[in-house]
Amino acid sequence: MVIDEPKTVWRRHETIQECTSSLRGVQDALYVLNGKWKLLIIISLNEGPKRFRELQRQVNGITAKVLSKELKELEINEFITRNVYLTTPVTIEYELTEYSATLQPVIDALSNWGNQHRKRITGKDSTKKEDEVEVSMSM
Repeated sequence: MVIDEPKTVWRRHETIQECTSSLRGVQDALYVLNGKWKLLIIISLNEGPKRFRELQRQVNGITAKVLSKELKELEINEFITRNVYLTTPVTIEYELTEYSATLQPVIDALSNWGNQHRKRITGKDSTKKEDEVEVSMSM
């Protein structure tokens, strides 16, 4: 039995300006959140403030150099703050800003879509532990 998937109707823009504005918004979002690490760092920090090594352990596979670069970019874009505590030795913690909460609907939508996509491609439910399959987008 074949189940018909609901048809998605893409919203059409009335003017070139609307289309350009929409494209610019997507382009800006992708520029700020580019790469495979930024959202994972944000999700990790959603649990609370963390030190550099804590983040590196939790975001599996990220190198210290890349983590440092990503944290700087997230700070520049006002998603995180870097707090320096004058202890001995100096303690540095990273935490989410209030502004970062604006990403929650985006993260939820990406998570839902990613789970549906994985299930479609692999036939497995991504919420199950044994599903550690890498889903690739080859076209």
